[in-house]
Amino acid sequence: MLPLRHARFWRVADLVLLVLVFLSALMPAVWFWDDRVKILSWFDNSDKFLHAATFFVLAVWFAGQYRRPSYWRIAAGLMLFGCIIELCQLLVSYRMADWADVAANTVGIIIGFTVAIAGVGGWSLRIEEWYLARQTGSGID
Repeated sequence: MLPLRHARFWRVADLVLLVLVFLSALMPAVWFWDDRVKILSWFDNSDKFLHAATFFVLAVWFAGQYRRPSYWRIAAGLMLFGCIIELCQLLVSYRMADWADVAANTVGIIIGFTVAIAGVGGWSLRIEEWYLARQTGSGID
């Protein structure tokens, strides 16, 4: 982990984010009113995009708190997390597991860490520095 002043806060936020993603992946799909009526039929085709976007955000999130040499471990952990979600979806009757979702997750992870390597990584350290500067009035804006 980066030398963060508020590491406990970031770890709690990490856990909350992962739990929210996990629970949202296991809750009933909101775009179905019941088995016969689709409320948001356009949403069906965006499922893979949502998987990629979610794991892109997770990759950028964790890249903000860890050094580059850790990125491969984080990527492996996120891929495992995505597989666990799909396996859990097999256990509920109202969701369907799909290996294409795992592929979409992987695409999101790859793009997320590419963006992190391009300069976004370590963002939480910059936020802490900005926050500290605001608190002390040193004028970094």
